[in-house]
Amino acid sequence: MSLLGIPTSEMEVWIRSVNIAAYLPGRVRLYADKLVNNPALAQDIRARFAAYPEIEAVELSLATGSILIKYRPEVLRQNSELKKIEEYIMTHAKRRN
Repeated sequence: MSLLGIPTSEMEVWIRSVNIAAYLPGRVRLYADKLVNNPALAQDIRARFAAYPEIEAVELSLATGSILIKYRPEVLRQNSELKKIEEYIMTHAKRRN
């Protein structure tokens, strides 16, 4: 994120459009209302995250709009874009462990 807090990538913009429910290093739970019963969006989300080898798994629920992202923090933080996004998530998650 820029010093002004303005998103500088498509992924940063996308992260700001979802509900960040929980953060634990290596696991992030998001909710996207638009994902409910939307298989086309699910496919887009899977493709978006597949572009990042630092992310180990993404689990989606079309019934609830839940997105669970799994990663190894030490690997993810080597990517400066993803590190910034993780920092944003840490400060905006409703629940942090």
